Order: sequence, then structure tokens, then C-alpha cells
Amino acid sequence: MNAAVLRQIDPGMPAHPNELDRRRIERALAARRRYRYVSPKVSCVAGGYLIESPCCSRNIEPDGGVIDVALLHHDAVSATWQLFRKDHGTGAWELHGVHQRLTSVTDVLNADPERVFWQ
Repeated sequence: MNAAVLRQIDPGMPAHPNELDRRRIERALAARRRYRYVSPKVSCVAGGYLIESPCCSRNIEPDGGVIDVALLHHDAVSATWQLFRKDHGTGAWELHGVHQRLTSVTDVLNADPERVFWQ
């Protein structure tokens, strides 16, 4: 049984992560402005989604390995999306912003004018 059907049976089941939104995020990332030549991976994690990508700039990972780009967490109580960036120096996730819609989150990720996600 897929997650959407299970949520209808058990409304207490969290809405996220789910395969439909994971794929929506993947498609939306194709419009990003930075590192368009790499293929990011979107994984389902508890309460949201993790975005990882090869580090082509070699600023974070000198060997070009895969790095954490962003963590998206859906807060069911407030019906908002929390967008986190990774502080690669400390290894900690930092809250970047709170958004009402998933499309707002992917818009921020795609523009990334401060280069805090796609490094």
C-alpha cells in the first residue's frame, strides 16, 4: 500500500515524506542556477527530505565527494516548511528560513544568491 492510501486509513500518519513530493523537489531542482551540471539526490528522511549533491567546486569536499546541500522539514502543526542549510565547518544543520509552501523552498534553493546551499 502506498503512503497516500495509508494516510487515508490512518490520518495520524505524517504527510511527509512521500514519493510524490520527493519527485516534485527533484524536478524543481532542475531549474537551479548553481552547479547545473551535477545531479542532486533527494532522499526521504523523518519529517521531510534531504538533498545531497557531488561537490564540484571542491570548496567543501576536496575530492569532489557527495555533500549535504539542504534539509527540508515539514512541520505538520504549523503547516510550514523549515529549510535548513549545512554548516560544513561544524557539521551542524542551521535553520535558513520558514516557508508556507514547498515551491517557495525550492525557489530559494534554486536561486541561492548567498551561495549557502550550492557551494
